Amino acid sequence: MSDIDEKSLVERTTQAELDAKSIEVDLDRITEGDLSSVVDSRLDQLLLENEKLKHRLTIIENAIRAERSYPGIKLENRKRPKLITEINSVEGTVCILDELKKVFEIAIRSAYPDLDDPPIVLTLSSNNPKFGDYQCNSALAITQLLKGMSVKTNPREVANNILNKTPSSPLIERIEVAGAGFINIYLNRRFAEHVLNCILQYGVKPPPVKRERVIVDFSSPNIAKEMHVGHLRSTIIGDSICRILEFLNHDVLRLNHLGDWGTQFGMLIAHLQDQFPDYKTHSPPISDLQAFYKESKKRFDEDEEFKKRAYSCVVQLQSGQSDYIAAWKLICEVSRREFQKIYDRLDINIIDRGESFYQSRMDAVVKTLKENGFLEEDEGRLIMWGNPETHEGIPLTVVKSDGGYTYDTSDLTAIKQRVEEEKGDRFIYVTDAGQYTHFLTIDACARRAGILKNLQKIEHVGFGVVLGEDKKKFKTRSGDTVKLIDLLDEGLKRSLDKLVEKGRDKVLTPEELKCAQEAVAYGCIKYADLSHNRVNDYVFSFDKMLDDKGNTAVYLLYAVTRIRSIARTAQISESKLLDEAKNSGFKLEHESEWKLGKVLLKFPEVILKVANDLYIHSLCEYLYEISSCFTEFYDKCYCIEKDKEGKIINISYERLMLCEVTARIMEKCLNILGIKTVSKM
Repeated sequence: MSDIDEKSLVERTTQAELDAKSIEVDLDRITEGDLSSVVDSRLDQLLLENEKLKHRLTIIENAIRAERSYPGIKLENRKRPKLITEINSVEGTVCILDELKKVFEIAIRSAYPDLDDPPIVLTLSSNNPKFGDYQCNSALAITQLLKGMSVKTNPREVANNILNKTPSSPLIERIEVAGAGFINIYLNRRFAEHVLNCILQYGVKPPPVKRERVIVDFSSPNIAKEMHVGHLRSTIIGDSICRILEFLNHDVLRLNHLGDWGTQFGMLIAHLQDQFPDYKTHSPPISDLQAFYKESKKRFDEDEEFKKRAYSCVVQLQSGQSDYIAAWKLICEVSRREFQKIYDRLDINIIDRGESFYQSRMDAVVKTLKENGFLEEDEGRLIMWGNPETHEGIPLTVVKSDGGYTYDTSDLTAIKQRVEEEKGDRFIYVTDAGQYTHFLTIDACARRAGILKNLQKIEHVGFGVVLGEDKKKFKTRSGDTVKLIDLLDEGLKRSLDKLVEKGRDKVLTPEELKCAQEAVAYGCIKYADLSHNRVNDYVFSFDKMLDDKGNTAVYLLYAVTRIRSIARTAQISESKLLDEAKNSGFKLEHESEWKLGKVLLKFPEVILKVANDLYIHSLCEYLYEISSCFTEFYDKCYCIEKDKEGKIINISYERLMLCEVTARIMEKCLNILGIKTVSKM
């Protein structure tokens, strides 16, 4: 702020003080005289003017203090949000919502420096362009705070004060106060064109975030049991969470917490010894491990002698006897190979780390908990409360009455290992919603034991169950649990039928048809899950999944291939588009172009929202919004014009650029969802 500006502001302040004092004197004279001779309306008017001037005086004094603290809107003595100052300074993706929050944080703190932690409320505006693209809705909340400080004002006046303190930004074309105090924000088209041009030149880049070490625990089937539809949601949701965090350049550790330890392995080893006595020299042909498990369980339940031998095998296994360890490893390896077939088909990368990994660490954890007095005896077992004073919820059973350990013990040990050895900052567990209380207790006990620090957090990503079309738990006709491998096979069959029905087998090569079949099959299964709010149950229906209309993977995959085909039809290469972009840049002149451009600009804020709250369906909704806006744009704006004979007579390179950026962002979103796109479909 210049000396002249400050002098002018001080002069206005001094005049306001004199005006206020003059009115106060007039009021004193009136009240000391004969009030009956004064017109009531004049008195009311003077009182009102007096209050207004006093309030204006307070605002001006605050403004002076703000200007001195923020000279030229630069924060000298406090942390200042770093703003984008020039359009050309942006070389990659920018989160517009975050940038606007920084702009209005400066504005609000400048207008009201006496407010501690003032509310910065920024939202997307409605679809009506007259209300702007974004809105700052802080005025009402600030008005309430000021009233609590005995400052009389109204939201519209507060909004105007904020507007007057808003620093310039290349993102903003104009701002205006509307209604009862809403601040409408209109984005700058030139800025939008520059950002889209950067995406065309450099690709879809992530918004900058502080890098964290994130450990995601998902899928987690049990050894010797086949993966079923119950594992589908954890696997798909967990993979998408990893993908979005990896896109943001976080250091992500994908863990498969396998159930590979416990008493059931005693009966499996005993059955293995009987069925394949030469298992140590010849790999047993266990083609159906699930049937093998059922056979051993039946013997365990019906044959007392076998049960005793099974318990003996458990003791030998846990004591580390080499033959039993070898048998256990063999069973685990057979199971892992079957799991990997499913992970390969779904394009899932994950590191196996079973409960057995933590066995050697459990003794030390239990010893520490005992020494620090965290464990209480309860009917022969040792338990731990998250809050020992209230005994709220359910305690962890750390040691069973027979001296054995439990899932609680391994989960508490696992979080300790992930904190201390893996150096994790964020710990995400993707399981069904029924385990919410369990992880709440793990978090509470880990904090009580000093394992988790303040900034470290356990996040439980819970989800509902998969239902059949009868709205009951998804089962086979015989009532058995649906095997995941059978579900994927059925998806492949149905997707091929759908493509043949559309005549795609006549225009695609066998290789292209196979790629399209797999993309549709696995894509529709994933998208049907991810497009629903994960906390809700959802109905599994291949007919709905394979519908090529509406918010489905098939519709979106068709949309991307259709967008890609526009440039192919025009015979315009990507390098040609890049050359045109360097020469002419983007031009978002038509309202449909501008509408699509603004939707594409939302990509970073959608990504950051999902990375924070872990609700993947928001990304699916965004994908559908892009495709809907693109359809509107394509209907109203010619990208390629042809004559009556079908000969191309005009090509709009600017619009082909917009098509290219749209396809890139859609492909990135689908990639984050774990869905592969194809060039032809």
